[in-house]
Amino acid sequence: MLPYTAYLRVYQPIDAFAPRDRRYWEEYAGSTDRPRRINALAAEHAESLGRLVSTPPVVAPAEESRDAYLRRVDERLYVCPWQTRLRSWRAFTEFTAATPVLVSGAFVPECEADRAEEGYREWRESGAGVRPGILSSNWTIPVPWFVPFEERERCQVLSTDTTRALLYLTRVSQARRRLDRTVAVLRERIGEHAVSASTERLVDWLTLTAHPRALLELDYGGLPHLLSDDQLTADRSVAEVSEAVEALSAGDTARMTELRERIARRWKSVRALEHAN
Repeated sequence: MLPYTAYLRVYQPIDAFAPRDRRYWEEYAGSTDRPRRINALAAEHAESLGRLVSTPPVVAPAEESRDAYLRRVDERLYVCPWQTRLRSWRAFTEFTAATPVLVSGAFVPECEADRAEEGYREWRESGAGVRPGILSSNWTIPVPWFVPFEERERCQVLSTDTTRALLYLTRVSQARRRLDRTVAVLRERIGEHAVSASTERLVDWLTLTAHPRALLELDYGGLPHLLSDDQLTADRSVAEVSEAVEALSAGDTARMTELRERIARRWKSVRALEHAN
């Protein structure tokens, strides 16, 4: 079973990589040994789970992953490296910041925590400028993540086995325009305070991370396993966020409020499952 986590991924065009990395990813794309797209998330999860159930648990791998999510659009290869080590470091930093020391020590021994923190510190001090190309969210999807997409970019897969997926894929150039318009409408109609910190962080992340010709993917990840077929099919969060922005732009605050409350109720009910027995 996949973790109940959603993902936002940037796929860089192959020609955005340095020549050495470009050759590697081109060879990787042609390999028969790499995880296939449909199994890639499960493979990534299995690798991470293997580290965490070892004795002692390993917070982050010693070397960066050489795996990636791949897409081909209009015969062009796009690559989203897993960046397992970097993402593990960042996730552990967030975990320790939000968890009391006595509690976090029950999950990760002090020696391993020190090793992870020292490795991350040395990496940062080396001047490495790499940023994570994948964001994750547990048990819910932040509302700003729906803004960059349109309903027509939706791809849903329902199956009688473990294959359940809901994805949206767009070009970063389109995503930026939709985010910019949403921010402009919020500032004009409500005020500067209406633009949430999470929206600002999303804009900054895309600006600093994504190549102008990159792709952006919203993957519901493991969340579809919490929803029935009918619930998943009825989820139109992207369309409702888009409609809410248009309603606000037209001055229809009643419709905007109705849609906002509908979205909040839907994801509050999903997030509540985190505490279900």
